Amino acid sequence: MSTTGRILIPQTPIERGAIRNRSRAKQLRDFTGLRFGKITPTDIDGFLEFNDTLFVYFEAKQVGATMPYGQKLALTRQCNAIDGTENDQHVTRMAALIVIEHDTEADQDVDYAKAKVTSVYRNREWRTPSRGITGREAVECLLRLAGLAQYLPRERAA
Repeated sequence: MSTTGRILIPQTPIERGAIRNRSRAKQLRDFTGLRFGKITPTDIDGFLEFNDTLFVYFEAKQVGATMPYGQKLALTRQCNAIDGTENDQHVTRMAALIVIEHDTEADQDVDYAKAKVTSVYRNREWRTPSRGITGREAVECLLRLAGLAQYLPRERAA
């Protein structure tokens, strides 16, 4: 018991990045009351931030689906607003949007690390990977570009 008289229940450690509350994750979000002219909220499927230097957004789509215009505009503008400058080969801030595709069944979890990257938005331009890369590989590439190899596993830091 704590000094305030409340009973403290030890929590089971949850692996970082794992789904914490599956029933809440399935809950739909209703944005109908947040319409301002043609502007409505969008969602962000995933986001990573490294040391106030690298900001990575994820958007996942089923194979063959495209990102709606408004969502694409909002996320690319977010990247543009964050992007910094390069001074003597040192990036002050970098932002990227990684678009992945999957054909996962609706009742299964989508593994963003293993999903195929279809495009990456960085430095105000869209790029299509010249070879098949995963979400994990795309983030590792961005970490190297941003000079943040300390976040890579030792065997991949070189």
